[in-house]
Amino acid sequence: MALFLEEENLSYAWGRAFLHIMENPGTEISPLLISLTGFIDGLPQEDKQVRECLDRCLLDKEKQKIDTVANTIFPASYLSKQRYINDRKKIFETYLKCFQKIQKSAPSKNKRGTYFERLIHFSDDVEEYGNQLEYIISQYRSRPGVRRTMFQASIFDPRRDHVGSAQLPFPCLQHISLIPQKDRLTLNGFYATQQIFEKAYGNYIGLCRLGKFMAREMGLTFERLNCFIGVAKIDTINKSDPTIESLKKILHKNSENT
Repeated sequence: MALFLEEENLSYAWGRAFLHIMENPGTEISPLLISLTGFIDGLPQEDKQVRECLDRCLLDKEKQKIDTVANTIFPASYLSKQRYINDRKKIFETYLKCFQKIQKSAPSKNKRGTYFERLIHFSDDVEEYGNQLEYIISQYRSRPGVRRTMFQASIFDPRRDHVGSAQLPFPCLQHISLIPQKDRLTLNGFYATQQIFEKAYGNYIGLCRLGKFMAREMGLTFERLNCFIGVAKIDTINKSDPTIESLKKILHKNSENT
């Protein structure tokens, strides 16, 4: 069953999708569309209680924390450190210089790459376009009236990702597109599948950080995130798992008050 959610608070958008799966037959939503607005200085509004509770649940189940997942799309430190504010090339160079260390820190998750790495270093044999984010920014700033179909970046690479493995942890995010409209920017993210419990919240945070960064570099204000998911699923945790009972109670309370 398809589900469309529009919210101004990331925690509530994620919570509605999570509860929908929990309270309906099956373990999937197909498709799911989340449209998020209400950004403050380019970052999403959140419910601290929801986020902290989810992080505790993730740690209890030995899953990655929200920030760890978000950093695979856009590393938080590069938004806040002053030395990166006016030098995006330093961000790209620093990340690629540290990339082997990043892979080694989570080899089971990152051995095939990270989303940010593919966005800024898609392939060695297309050096001119390998940094897709730099290409989009420089083309947008080079002249007025650039066609909007140019503002797309791929993560999925058939040469590397069309493999016969039964399960692949990466990549689920296929590509992104950016839509400048006057002084505003919308970012669209397209997922083939998405794990709602262990990945989705971090995915949304990471995409919002990426949107804030791209808007800043393009001289725009980040206004909206649209996330299209072909199959949103829960298949790594049981619906009756006691670990998530406290989380469900918080989400139910929020839904009653909104």
